[in-house]
Amino acid sequence: MFIRRFVNIALLLIIGGTMMSACNVDTDLADSQSADKNKTDPILFDLDSIIHRGVLRVIIDNSSTGYFIYKGQPMGFEYDLLDLYAKEIGVGLEFHLTTDLLSTFDLLDKGIGDIIAYSLTVTKERKKRVSFTQPHLQARQMLIQRKPNNWRSLKLHEIENSLIRNQVDLVGEKIIVRPGSAYVDRLKNLSDEIGDELNIIEEYPEASTEEFIQMVSEGVIDFTIADEHVALVNSTYYSNIDVKTPISFPQQIAWAVRSNSPLLLGGLNDWIDHMKNRPEYYVIFNKYFKNPKTHLARAKSDYSNIFSGDKISPYDELIVEAAQTIGWDWKLLAAQIFQESRFNPKAKSWAGAVGLMQLVPRTGMAYGVTDLENPKNSLKAGTQHIQWLTNYWERKVVDSLERTKFILGSYNVGQGHVLDAYNLSKKYGEDPMQWNNVTKYLLKKSEEKYFKDPVVKYGYCRCTEPVEYVYSIYNLYEHYRTLMSDSSVVETSS
Repeated sequence: MFIRRFVNIALLLIIGGTMMSACNVDTDLADSQSADKNKTDPILFDLDSIIHRGVLRVIIDNSSTGYFIYKGQPMGFEYDLLDLYAKEIGVGLEFHLTTDLLSTFDLLDKGIGDIIAYSLTVTKERKKRVSFTQPHLQARQMLIQRKPNNWRSLKLHEIENSLIRNQVDLVGEKIIVRPGSAYVDRLKNLSDEIGDELNIIEEYPEASTEEFIQMVSEGVIDFTIADEHVALVNSTYYSNIDVKTPISFPQQIAWAVRSNSPLLLGGLNDWIDHMKNRPEYYVIFNKYFKNPKTHLARAKSDYSNIFSGDKISPYDELIVEAAQTIGWDWKLLAAQIFQESRFNPKAKSWAGAVGLMQLVPRTGMAYGVTDLENPKNSLKAGTQHIQWLTNYWERKVVDSLERTKFILGSYNVGQGHVLDAYNLSKKYGEDPMQWNNVTKYLLKKSEEKYFKDPVVKYGYCRCTEPVEYVYSIYNLYEHYRTLMSDSSVVETSS
């Protein structure tokens, strides 16, 4: 692949360019000046080390354009692009959420993240601290203000007359922005340009730009600043805000990497150049920025954690109760159910599996359940089957975390095929209680040498599905753990 070719000849191709990304929610990351007091030397960990580790670490925020959960699956413009890039270089993704702008560059330097995947404004001061990828966007900073309370009954010119369109009229008004954001510097420059002092107030350091916009809509504050793409997306959520008054010329937006990571920088830039010529990029862009009705549906959904939503599915309470009976984290069980049925209680597979947990009728009947399209019944039978598999594997796999992977793999393909791979692993001198070792032999069960081995009792299997099944569930589980709180379901189910 072109990325791997780039890594192999990287020393010849080191370039000091800058990337693309996508209009994530915050162009406002802390300036390097504000972080200089606690600045640490960046660790030496470039693209070759990331590939060897197998994980790309990303500093990102939970926002409508960055990274969020909607109807059980991770989404976001930044997330979708990062997912494509990670697959291109053959690594997984690990996310670190933060709204603390003042410490973000330190998190990058310490190796907590390899990329800051906010939409950062490229500034001279920041370029002294980090390397920016190629600008993927140009965006103006816009004034966020509230329309009159009776705006729906007013004529357009009456609404316009009530709003600030001349930046000079901001003199004397309180403009609330996040501490350390690029908006602070821009407002100070604007103050110099208009020859009068602006009342710039830095408050709510833990709030995101979208939360500032929400505060304007709800009347908590009167004015704030946001990048144009973020403002436009949020204007679909809050019909009573106005986002049409610019306070800056277009500025460059990009991702950031450590200043001593030229291979990662060059690899990203190389990928971006290629990506911008592919239709996938424009499909992703349009998905998040060109469909206001879709934005509104996500924002208002109970199953989106962008704003007030704090549910994974309509069945969270039932899942919490069911997970308690088997001693699992409910988010892990939810991730398995998403993988099985996408939370569709009427889902049916080609093999005859039915319901949330995709059990065949004979398995349901073994646990006294006939109506598997009933969510409660499906969860009852599914968790009883998980308990049976738990009892089966606890005699063979000591570590509970490893054992859960065996249980999930067995749920997918049957404990017999997993047991065959377990025995093959033992025969060939590898620890059979480690799932990663057993997956090697699951994948080999389609080869005659292995499926005809005397220790194999259940024969041929194209066992890529259970390997991918377990990986996908744990990957989704990590997204749930990162983005979802326990509060709503715990309160409901207690």
